[in-house]
Amino acid sequence: MAYSDLRDFIRVLEKNRELKRIPFEVDPYLEITGFADRAVKSGGPALLFEKPKGSPVPVLINAFASMRRMELALQVDSVDEVAARISEFLQMRMPEGLVGKLKMLPKLAEMGAFFPKIVSKGPCKDVILTDDFSLDRLPILHCWPEDGGRYITLPMVFTRNPDTGKRNCGMYRMQIYDARTTGMHWQTHKQGAEHYRRLLAEGKQARMPVAVALGADPATMYSAILPLPPDLDEMMIAGFLRGKPVEMVKCETCDLEVPAQAEIVLEGYVELGESRREGPFGDHTGFYSLEDDYPVFHVTCVTHRDRPIYPATIVGPPPMEDFFMGKAIERIFLPLMRLQLPEVRDICLPAEGVFHNLILVSIRKSYPLQARKVMHAIWGLGQAMFSKVIVVVDEDVDVQNVREVAWRALNNIDPQRDIEFVLGPVDSLDHASRLPNAGSKMGIDATRKWKEEGFTRPWPGVIRMDPEVSRRVEALWKKAGL
Repeated sequence: MAYSDLRDFIRVLEKNRELKRIPFEVDPYLEITGFADRAVKSGGPALLFEKPKGSPVPVLINAFASMRRMELALQVDSVDEVAARISEFLQMRMPEGLVGKLKMLPKLAEMGAFFPKIVSKGPCKDVILTDDFSLDRLPILHCWPEDGGRYITLPMVFTRNPDTGKRNCGMYRMQIYDARTTGMHWQTHKQGAEHYRRLLAEGKQARMPVAVALGADPATMYSAILPLPPDLDEMMIAGFLRGKPVEMVKCETCDLEVPAQAEIVLEGYVELGESRREGPFGDHTGFYSLEDDYPVFHVTCVTHRDRPIYPATIVGPPPMEDFFMGKAIERIFLPLMRLQLPEVRDICLPAEGVFHNLILVSIRKSYPLQARKVMHAIWGLGQAMFSKVIVVVDEDVDVQNVREVAWRALNNIDPQRDIEFVLGPVDSLDHASRLPNAGSKMGIDATRKWKEEGFTRPWPGVIRMDPEVSRRVEALWKKAGL
């Protein structure tokens, strides 16, 4: 059964000994995030702070901070099961004949379960506050010592495309300015920022409606970070992941819908043309992202469940919770990448690369310079365009073994021949780029070189022990008690 809400997920985490309740007072100013950082680095559990200092609202953090917790969140034994489901749907074709079509009905019915369902009410409206509310009542975290303030770090931010009317849900950090305003850190390449630019260019209205949901079932929360094509509804993908429609309810003060089972909802607007200094913020790169001007979110209404739970995350020097969330994306979206690049066998986004700095790719090479084609194709694939360094190896290399990739690549490349530099858009958080959002990227062809690529000498084989000898030595090893 799909989780109905965040509380369902908490119960399952606790049942599986993946959650620790902290019953004493801990300060949201640095202490909670200090706890969380230590926990994730040591392989510790998710944490539920029952008495955050200064607020009656408990804080849940590190709920996704291991592959086991990601599996529990998506209700699978391995995230590869989700990838297999995606592959199955991608390969689905309508068969010939009545019998074949009848056999397809269960699959078609399952597809119908993806689409969100509008309901008239939900637990997120147990309490509705249009006047007497303050963001200061929430245990919003100050994560790192040099942060510009407190930040909401795990929001689902809902906006609407002004041209198509389609919903978008993204996850953008929100710096608290005062009791009713926050920053809205949607980077220039994100859909929220695109919706803002379109409205600003039209000049037909002064305000952009925005709704922010905090806490829901884990698949719905997770969908906010997925690198989906524009105008593909994240709530539909959440329905696919959980196998059940996401129930959505209309906001009280703006023309948007939010998950009915959310813990807390902030309704409001962004004033077009208004900006304010935001940052610095200890970011997922492991460095403080710099101050810059971003739109301001004005809260006009707060709704929440009875006794709500506040979800949060902390990012910083890897590995952190976001690494495990990103690793699941890597596995889930591999079939979609292979749909466009069938030669790709596997990919890996190492923790040290913090998503956009390094991608390792193994390919089935069948023609000269194919590695170069793959690099450029990846630089044209959605958010993969931010990949600062792409290393391409042959299919017999295990890209999940970063040590093996480094060994093979360092042995296989002639730097002048095999390294290519290009210019293009880079992640907004890349502090080393020559300009904000624009810089250089590097592709490394670490595949075996062919004579058609100008390599005329024999390519040496990899040293491996004879398999039969390995089996005999294994038996002798055990006999020796080693």
